[in-house]
Amino acid sequence: MPVDPLWNSTAARQLSEQRRPGALIRLGREHRSWTLADLGERIGCSAATVSRLERRARVIDLGLVHLAAAEVGVPRHILMTSLAPPSTPAPAGTRVTASPRDAEEDPMRRRTLLTATAAAGPAALLMGLDEALAATPTPTTGLGPLDGRLAAARELYDKGVHGRLLAVLPGLIADGHRAAASRKDLDQARLSSVYTLTSSVLSKIGSYERARLTADRARTWAEVSGSPLAAAAAARELAIVLRHQDRHGEAQRLMTSAATDVETTGLRTDAAAAAYAQMLCTLAYTAARGGQRAEALAMVEEARRSARRLPGPPPPGRLFPISRAAVDLYAVGVHWALGDAGAALEAGKDLRPDQFPTAERKARLGTDMARAWWAWNRPEQTARALLDAHRASPGEVRDRPAIRSIVTELAERHPRTTGVGELHVAVLSAG
Repeated sequence: MPVDPLWNSTAARQLSEQRRPGALIRLGREHRSWTLADLGERIGCSAATVSRLERRARVIDLGLVHLAAAEVGVPRHILMTSLAPPSTPAPAGTRVTASPRDAEEDPMRRRTLLTATAAAGPAALLMGLDEALAATPTPTTGLGPLDGRLAAARELYDKGVHGRLLAVLPGLIADGHRAAASRKDLDQARLSSVYTLTSSVLSKIGSYERARLTADRARTWAEVSGSPLAAAAAARELAIVLRHQDRHGEAQRLMTSAATDVETTGLRTDAAAAAYAQMLCTLAYTAARGGQRAEALAMVEEARRSARRLPGPPPPGRLFPISRAAVDLYAVGVHWALGDAGAALEAGKDLRPDQFPTAERKARLGTDMARAWWAWNRPEQTARALLDAHRASPGEVRDRPAIRSIVTELAERHPRTTGVGELHVAVLSAG
């Protein structure tokens, strides 16, 4: 289809380079002689909403931007340029320059991580990430191929080493954008994966607004790349953020659509089958958090059926590292979310840490069982499960706000219970 000459004009190019997607939408609307109300009727919102969409410099609703841009005919490559962060480097005096090892082991930063609020996270490291999200840093040099570094970053996530991961993400974002400038699908999908990983760790530490922003960017680059697996991973992260923000209905609709999109690929590869099983697990937990018991349990059973075709433990680096044991672990969380602690404990009674290949999953077994024991009013078993989780991956207990709150309540309400004192010292008095 030929491109309207409007989008080759100086005005369109300047608005795109100035990162003004709303102004591009206004340009297209006025070119078609539509009023605000005309466009609003076509995309299902009010004229006032369209007006705000066109005037704002900051993107609030990425989905609405895509919808409005498509309606007025903004070409995809022009819209993508307008949505990308500016390429100017962050000020040298404020960029994070510490190595990943220094970021994790420096006592001051470690204390910052331990005392941070749920909303703020490790302040010094998040400041560096904020700068990278506001203006893409200068690409790094001499650190090796991006694929290998992304795999190493995923390994940090799998170990629960969140401080070191946050320290390396700005460089990955910078180099991911440099690679994506090639306009090759694989490079764009890789950048989507960088943002998906960023969103995942931000959700883990309770920084949900940042996680929403990075999940939106992951979806944008996945859409540009055309990769169904990258799109599924990005949608999953956004659904997790929405769930944490108590927007269960939106999260469930998004996950349902994402699972359907993966299913339509035919599930001809193990990677696609794993993605579908993972989508079902996340959909089940999302439904459970929304109080939809029948649908949640049905999705767990469907995920179990889907996981049966998987060959065994997932290979390292897979975008969706799901396994049969992991599906059973999701069942623990689903029953807990439905308020049935007894069923959660029953679902997890035969699960063992050696069934899970990563420290993050081993620790997740401990934290999920601990939540069930805590709901069952068993403080000693709760403390024991959390100690097991802490031994597997301290960050999974220390950095997750909901789990830290259980540790705090245990110390306040059951200070003499076996294991509680040891747990409190290990988690809340470290550093």
